[in-house]
Amino acid sequence: MSADLILYNIGELFCPIDNNEPLRGQAMNTAKIMHNAYIAIKAGKIQAIGEGVVPESLISNETQKRDLSGLTVTPGLIDSHTHLVHGGSRENEFSMKLNGVSYLDILAAGGGILSTVNATKTSTFDELYTKAKKSLDTMLIHGTTTVEAKSGYGLEWETEEKQLKVAKKLNEDHPVEVVSTFMGAHAIPTQLKENPEEFIKELTEFMIPEVSKHSLAEFCDVFCEHGVFSVEQTRRILKCAKENNLKIKIHADEIVSLGGAELAAEMGAHSAEHLMAASDEGISLMAKNNVIANLLPGTTFSLMKTSYADARKMIENNLAVALSTDYNPGSCPTENIQLIMQLGSLAMKMSPIEVFNAVTINGAHSLGRGHETGSFEVGKNADIVVFDAPNIDYILYHFGVNHVKEVYKNGNLVVQDRRVI
Repeated sequence: MSADLILYNIGELFCPIDNNEPLRGQAMNTAKIMHNAYIAIKAGKIQAIGEGVVPESLISNETQKRDLSGLTVTPGLIDSHTHLVHGGSRENEFSMKLNGVSYLDILAAGGGILSTVNATKTSTFDELYTKAKKSLDTMLIHGTTTVEAKSGYGLEWETEEKQLKVAKKLNEDHPVEVVSTFMGAHAIPTQLKENPEEFIKELTEFMIPEVSKHSLAEFCDVFCEHGVFSVEQTRRILKCAKENNLKIKIHADEIVSLGGAELAAEMGAHSAEHLMAASDEGISLMAKNNVIANLLPGTTFSLMKTSYADARKMIENNLAVALSTDYNPGSCPTENIQLIMQLGSLAMKMSPIEVFNAVTINGAHSLGRGHETGSFEVGKNADIVVFDAPNIDYILYHFGVNHVKEVYKNGNLVVQDRRVI
């Protein structure tokens, strides 16, 4: 059967190895890399890939063809941890950060997450939609074809629901696939600071069941951190989420080694996020229980810290590692996943192959999408990025610029010459 579209003469084609599970440990540094390659696309799916001359059986008079000589092609990039939908911005805190005020101190003073909560509450649905759509366009231009979007800037039902409905509408309207996570447990509301149990009761007895009942999210996440939610509080919230058929994630050990990584392993979390302060025991338990480590080097960079998550130790301990932007208005206001990939190499010493596996096949598995995207298997979605670069090494070596030339989502050209079309 002939293809609808064939991309051919591809200079370098990066093909993650898909064994129906994320790549762990040494396997993260493996991939099939083809030269003078082609990809055939039929009905939005990968029909065939190979090297050399395109088989005549794939070509008809109706087949469109694009010559990608000298260019590098990878699967669509997966940004599996963002706070996409929010109101306002927090540049007013920038000078505080420059003067050494800590993230937790800014939060304690009513800034940080709580500042964005106020801005999100007062934003209309349309205002949130327009702002988030602009960010999605920027992500797409930089090669992101699937993104996770957390709520968590409401801390009460009306605003949390508004965020989740904006994400749902964007998923319907925008080329980028948006995967929703409920994160009502992002902070404790100011008025309940002395009575967190009341908020936990609201989360577990009302909000989480409502999210599940109306299919507003696939995942539930909790900020397990000193001064936010304790390990025991996090356990109770995530237990409720699992009972309501939500998959679970944990903001774990971002600033303090609290035991979040150990809890992620105990509860069978899909992924644990951040992990800059994760203990050796936590890393070992995550590996044994197949929890994906979702690392966010842009946050460390933005907070002007040196404590990057120890990606090398994690990989050496047989963990599966994903990389994400953590796009949010406070601790990491960037939509550029290529910058995050470059930090993954330059700051965390990950090899180019490890980095690209982290934002393709492992990113896909961290969102439960490994069966449909993240690699070039026949039958998977034709989510494809074309880089104006000779090889994957160049994309990480030449940092701080956008290397994307074209992006395809489900076989449709959605970015051309760095513009959404």
